Amino acid sequence: MSNYALLNICYLIGSLGFIIGLKMLAKAETARKGNLVAAVGMAIAIFGTIFLYEFNGENGETKHLGNLIWIFGGMVIGTVLGTISAKKVQMTAMPQMVSIFNGMGGICAGLIGMIEFTHLAHHSGTASLMTGHSLTILVGLIIGSISFAGSVIAFLKLNGNLGDYSFKGQSYFNMLFMAAVMGMAYYVMSISGAQAITMMYVLFIIACIYGVSFVMPIGGADMPVVISLLNSFTGVAAAFGGFLYHNQVMLTGGILVGAAGTLLTILMCNAMNRSLLNVIIGSFGGGNAATAITGENGGTIKEIGVSDSAINMSYAQKVIIVPGYGLAVAQAQHICHELEKQLTEKGVEVKYAIHPVAGRMPGHMNVLLAEADVSYDKLLEMDAANDEFATTDVVLILGANDVVNPAAKTNPASPIFGMPILEVEKAKTVIVNKRSMNKGYAGIDNDLFYSNKTRMLFGDAKKVLQELVNEVKAN
Repeated sequence: MSNYALLNICYLIGSLGFIIGLKMLAKAETARKGNLVAAVGMAIAIFGTIFLYEFNGENGETKHLGNLIWIFGGMVIGTVLGTISAKKVQMTAMPQMVSIFNGMGGICAGLIGMIEFTHLAHHSGTASLMTGHSLTILVGLIIGSISFAGSVIAFLKLNGNLGDYSFKGQSYFNMLFMAAVMGMAYYVMSISGAQAITMMYVLFIIACIYGVSFVMPIGGADMPVVISLLNSFTGVAAAFGGFLYHNQVMLTGGILVGAAGTLLTILMCNAMNRSLLNVIIGSFGGGNAATAITGENGGTIKEIGVSDSAINMSYAQKVIIVPGYGLAVAQAQHICHELEKQLTEKGVEVKYAIHPVAGRMPGHMNVLLAEADVSYDKLLEMDAANDEFATTDVVLILGANDVVNPAAKTNPASPIFGMPILEVEKAKTVIVNKRSMNKGYAGIDNDLFYSNKTRMLFGDAKKVLQELVNEVKAN
C-alpha cells in the first residue's frame, strides 16, 4: 500500500476520532474517554503527516517533510507546557486557560496564512494574486488573527488585568474597521511581489487591532458567549487551512470546532434572551454601574446562621443547590459534594440547578461538579430545575447572582430584563451564601436578597460548607 493511501487512512481515523470524541463529550460519564479518543485521532493524523506525507520537488523527485528536529522540538515544548499548564491551573482560572489556548489556535491559523501567502507571492512574480487560492489564504489569516487578538483580550479581562473600555459610537467604529480590513484584503490581492507581502503584514496588524477593539467593550457577564464565538472563529480559520492544504482531517476538525462553537454561541444567546448582535455591541455587564434595584422590603436583608441553615436542610424533603462562580473561587466543589452525600444519607433528595451561563465559560459549573464526582443525573438544566423549584423546601445558592435575579422577569428597566433565570424564588426557603453584598457582573442589586423567603448566609463558601457538613452530621 502506498504512503498516500496510508496517509488518507490516518486522516480518516483522525476524523472519526474527532467525531466520536465530540459525541462522547456530550455526557459527563464518557467525556474523559471522548477527550482521549479525539486526542488519539489527532496524534495519528500528526504522525501520519510527519512520516507519510510526500510531495514533488523542483526536479520532480518524491520528497518527504524536512526539519524534523524543529518539528519534534516544537511538539515536545508544546506538550510539556500544555501538560504543566493543565495540571497546575485552578478551576477558577479554567476560562482564562481556554481563552489563551484558543488564541494559540488562532495565531497558528494566522501564521499559516502569512507563510503561505509569502510563498504564493514569491512564486507568482508579477502575476495577479486575485485568485480563489489567495482569497482562501487571506480569509484564514484574518479570522485567525481576530481570534488570537480577541482571545488575548478575553484572557486579560477574565484574569482581572483589563476592565471594560468603550466610547460613544464604538459599534459603528468597529463596523467601519471591519470594512477597512476587507478593503485591505482586496488591495493586497490586487498587487503582487514584495509589495503584496509587506501589505499582508499590515493586514495582519489591522486584523489584530480589530480583534482587540471587538472584544474590549464587551462586559464580563458576556464572556461565555465571547469565548464560544472566538472558539468558532478559530475552528473556521483551521477549516480554511485544511481547505488550503487539501487536508481532510484539518478540514474536519475545523468544521467541527467552528460548527460546535457557533451552535454553542447561539445557545448561550438564547439562554440570555439576547441576540448575538446585542451581545457584541451591548456591553452588558460592563464596568459602568447600573441603577440599583430596590428590594421589596426596602433594602432589608435577613441573615441566617450555619446551625439554622443545617437544620432547615436536614429536615427538608428536597434541596436544590445552585452553584455559581463563588463556588469556583472558593474551590469548594468537593465539600459541596460531601454536603450532598450527608443530606442524602438523611433521606433528603438533593439536586443541582445549572444555568447555561453560570460561571465564566460555557459548561463551567458542569466541569466544576464533575471534578468532584457529582453524579450527572443530579444536574438539572434550567428548564427542568424551574419545574421543580415549586416543590423544593430549600434552595442553597453558592455564589450565583445574576442568574437568580428576579429583576430579569419583573423590572423592564433592568439590563438583564428578559434573560431566562433560575426561578429559585418559587421554593419555600432560599439560602444565599455570599462573601458580601457586592453586585454581580451585571452591576446591579439582586432583588432576591430582600425577599421574605430569602436568608443570607455570609462567608467563604468552602468554610461555610464545611461547617454545614459538620452541623448536618450532628443533627
